[in-house]
Amino acid sequence: MTELDPLVGELAAALGVATDYLDWQGRRTQVPAGTVVEVLTALGAPARTAEQAAASLQVQLLAPWRRMLPATVVTRQGERSTVKVHVPHGDRVQVWVELEDGCRRDDVEQVDCWVEPLAVDGQLVGEATFAVPTDLPMGWHQLRARSSPATGSRPVRASAATLVVTPRALDLDEVTGPGRAWGFMTQLYQVRSRRSWGIGDLADLAEMATWSGRELGAGFILVNPLHAASPAPPIEPSPYLPTTRRFPSPLYLRVEDIPEMAGLDDPQRAQVERLREGLSSAVDSLDTIDRDAVWAAKRGALELLASTALTPPRAAALAAFVERVGPALVDFATWCALVDAYGPRWRDWPPALHSPDSPQVRSQAQRLAAGVALHTRMQWWLDEQLDAAQRAARDSGMAIGIVHDLAVGVDPEGFDSWALRPVLAEGLSVGAPPDEYNQQGQRWSQPPWRPAALAEAGYAPYRDMLRVVLRHAGGIRVDHILGLFRLWLVPDGARPDQGTYLRQDHEALVGILALEAARAGALVVGEDLGTVEPWVREFLGERGIAGTSVLWFERDWAGDPLPAERWRQLCLASVTTHDLPPTAGYLRGEHVRIRAELGLLTRPAEQERALDEVERRRWLDYLGGQGLLEPASRDGAVGEPPAADDVDAVVRALHRFLVGTPARLIGVSLPDAVGDRRAQNQPGTSDEYPNWRVPLTDPAGRPVWLEDLAVGERVHALAEVMAAGAVGPRAAPPVG
Repeated sequence: MTELDPLVGELAAALGVATDYLDWQGRRTQVPAGTVVEVLTALGAPARTAEQAAASLQVQLLAPWRRMLPATVVTRQGERSTVKVHVPHGDRVQVWVELEDGCRRDDVEQVDCWVEPLAVDGQLVGEATFAVPTDLPMGWHQLRARSSPATGSRPVRASAATLVVTPRALDLDEVTGPGRAWGFMTQLYQVRSRRSWGIGDLADLAEMATWSGRELGAGFILVNPLHAASPAPPIEPSPYLPTTRRFPSPLYLRVEDIPEMAGLDDPQRAQVERLREGLSSAVDSLDTIDRDAVWAAKRGALELLASTALTPPRAAALAAFVERVGPALVDFATWCALVDAYGPRWRDWPPALHSPDSPQVRSQAQRLAAGVALHTRMQWWLDEQLDAAQRAARDSGMAIGIVHDLAVGVDPEGFDSWALRPVLAEGLSVGAPPDEYNQQGQRWSQPPWRPAALAEAGYAPYRDMLRVVLRHAGGIRVDHILGLFRLWLVPDGARPDQGTYLRQDHEALVGILALEAARAGALVVGEDLGTVEPWVREFLGERGIAGTSVLWFERDWAGDPLPAERWRQLCLASVTTHDLPPTAGYLRGEHVRIRAELGLLTRPAEQERALDEVERRRWLDYLGGQGLLEPASRDGAVGEPPAADDVDAVVRALHRFLVGTPARLIGVSLPDAVGDRRAQNQPGTSDEYPNWRVPLTDPAGRPVWLEDLAVGERVHALAEVMAAGAVGPRAAPPVG
């Protein structure tokens, strides 16, 4: 391995790029020198030569001194924080705050903190420290500064920074009340009804929320990310590789629920019905979901609806929606129209179309006005149906309602990578280092934020994304929330295990997440699985953000099942996750079989199977020892062997265990409630396995329709288990 140049190491430290790390087995691992150099270069700090590294390091060290105020200041409400202000040495400086409501606060006081002035670009620059008032309201404010020379003729200088005041912590009780809530976790596209168009949609979501809330006492439904994919086929199947995280997917529209259906004439209505019936006959019997066929049929219907004239009230509603969402909606609709005209890869378009701000893009938007209008209306209809789904959930008695999922990143050829290019790092992909379940590491093909550029933009792209997801939500699940602390980055052309970590400004990213959730009245669940630094979970708990505890991963120091009383209280507890097979499949070792067949193991398959069997056996023995696993027969005698071969009994026992933990939130995987066995996703693969294309089925592989759930014996049996512990006194958090 090439030895790392000390200057490069110093530059890496300044930018938060790791040069070594602890792997999943606790071993100290050195990062390849080439990886460090490529990551630094992609972040705008060239380091391929010693001269470049020295120059980049100088830029980093002097950057704060070259500006009066930092680009963004993020504080916690009620806590003291200070700001460094840089002005020509000897100048007088005044600092104040302009609140988002228009009020001004002048009580920003200077703190006695002497720092030696520094020569910068031929001028001596001084540093003054100011304390931000601790009683500022939560919100997005402006910190302003003005300096004037004590003597001489230098001009007055002024500067402004975004000032974000975040809550100390979210309060789960404000969303759920003092009790526990449980709910189904589902991939919405799986949950098809006999009325939907080959894929679960927002009307199906509303129906499922109404039924599970009113009849079963569920407090929420957690769905996969509903972010949009590119409108050009082939449609990306992964909800975790969207084209944008700022707009939802029109695939989830229920065509018949769009008010403009009333404006169609009889032939047009018949055409819509033919599209739906033709789609159903083509895809309902398939063992995978065909998004391309679904989109072709739905788009045909949506184009008909978009061609109808709007009534005056509907036209006013559309105009209000466009004004509220703002220029980003115009950009997205324009990008979709450009995809229709030029293809899905924007880097293959004429160079003049590579930026949303170019005159050629504006000219094309006028030429493609019909397409722009179509994609604008789709987003309007989605906003209405998302609102209807959340209202249905709350009207059913759910305390929380719909919990939406936020993907880690976006497609490098998608809308966000086109529109947000200045704040994304090209030449890098987000991923995950090797771990127990994917021992070769993962590459997710998603460009990461450039931390400095995001701060320079006042975190507006991040904030606006959160606001869209939270607008019609009772909660948000943040996939791989560890990425708000550090991201595993893999340079283009490198293997997934040849990456390194990039530190993030977690105080800012987590704080803004908490602020936007508080304003939306929503809870936050962070998926904190994988290689986790111990302090991260403590930090999230302090901010009122629930973690994620998956039963199969919860073990004590000896590798035995973690006793129920030692589980976290502030977490979403579940038996499984979408990155593992449903419990019926997991109990049969499906996760090992799939990885072995696809060559994803670094240990021999037999060794992996043996280790997996030991882990599962520990849990089954533990359940039996705790009296949670039902005997082989209902009237079985005391001491009769537990029904380890009765998959449904084991599934109930595992969930009975969850009810005994202090967890405030319990998630039930919908596939577990119907006996489904097939894995939804195999991390580290794309087309090698039908990821994100598996419909909901019963143990025999037959489709399970939404209408069947209401009368399903497995569903009701599992709901009875959950109801036994859904409300009541909370257990005290474990000590130690």
